[in-house]
Amino acid sequence: MVVQGGQHMVVDVGGSHVTAAAVSTAAPGGATLLSRIERSVDSHASSAAVLDSWASACVDAAEAAAIAPGGCDWGLAMPGPFDYEQGIGHYARVGKFERLAGVDIRSALADRLGVGPARVRFVHDAGAYGIGEWRFGSPARHARFVCVTLGTGVGSAFVDDGALVFDRADVPPGGEVHRLPFDGRDLEDTISTRALLARYASPDADLSVKELAARARAGDDRARHAFDTAMEALALAVGPWLDAFGATALVVGGSISRSWDVLERGFRAGLRTSAPELAATLDIAPSRLLADAPLYGVAHLLEQSAAGRCITAPALP
Repeated sequence: MVVQGGQHMVVDVGGSHVTAAAVSTAAPGGATLLSRIERSVDSHASSAAVLDSWASACVDAAEAAAIAPGGCDWGLAMPGPFDYEQGIGHYARVGKFERLAGVDIRSALADRLGVGPARVRFVHDAGAYGIGEWRFGSPARHARFVCVTLGTGVGSAFVDDGALVFDRADVPPGGEVHRLPFDGRDLEDTISTRALLARYASPDADLSVKELAARARAGDDRARHAFDTAMEALALAVGPWLDAFGATALVVGGSISRSWDVLERGFRAGLRTSAPELAATLDIAPSRLLADAPLYGVAHLLEQSAAGRCITAPALP
C-alpha cells in the first residue's frame, strides 16, 4: 500500500539507536503510531553498517504498517552538526558517527529505500522533539513554547506560534542552548548524563541517571545535591533567554526528564534567580510524549514544510 494522506514515515536517529515509525495525523488534534521499530546502532561502526541499520529499521516499520517503503516520503530527525538541506553529516571529532562525516546520507538512504533522493528529508532532532510536544503533547497551544531535552547532551527548541525559531535576537545562537557557556565551560559539562554522574563522583562505573535519581529519593544527600546544582545551573543559563523569548511554557524532555521529581526543585530555584518575574508565571512540565515526541514532530514538520510554512533546521554554526 502506498502511504495515504495524513500518514508519514518518520525516523528518529540517536547516537545509540534508531527508531522508525509510521505516524497518522489524520485524526483532528491527534496523532497515532501505526508502527514503531527501535534498534540499537553502533555509532562507531562503518558508514555502510550504520546506514544499513537505519534502512533496515525503516523498511520494517513501513512493512509493519502495510506501506511500501519505496512508495512514500521519509522524514528523519537528525542530531547535529548536520547540513539538513544537503543531507550531509559533519560528525568529525564529535564522538559519534565519525565515519559518516562528509557522507551524502540522503542519497545513501534513498538507494537503500528505493526512493528518489528528494523523498528523503531531514529535520533538526531537538526541533522535532519540541514541535511534537507543542503540537501533540501540550494541552494548550502556547504561542511562545520552549522545549529543552536532557540526555547525553542538551537539546532545545524555541517555538513561536507553531514555527521553530533558529536565528533571531531573542533565542540563543542557532536556537540551541547547548551553545551557551556556564561558569566558563560548555553547558553540557554541567548538565548531561556524564556531568551528573561526574558531579556525584560515584565509584560505580555502571551507575545510571535512573539509579542516581533513586538514590536521591531514598535520601542520598550527594545524589540530591548533584541534581539540584545541575538543574540550577541550567536555569541560570537558559532563564534569561526564556525571558527574552517571552516563553509562557517550558517542557523538559529527554531521557533525564523521566526523573522530573528530582529535577524540578533545582530548576525552579535557578529560575527564581535568573528570571524572577518569569518564574512566577512560566508553565513548566516534563515531557508527556518522551521518546515518541520526535516521531510526531517530524510528521508535523513534514506537513508544514510541504505547505511552505516552516523552517525545519538551523544553519550550520
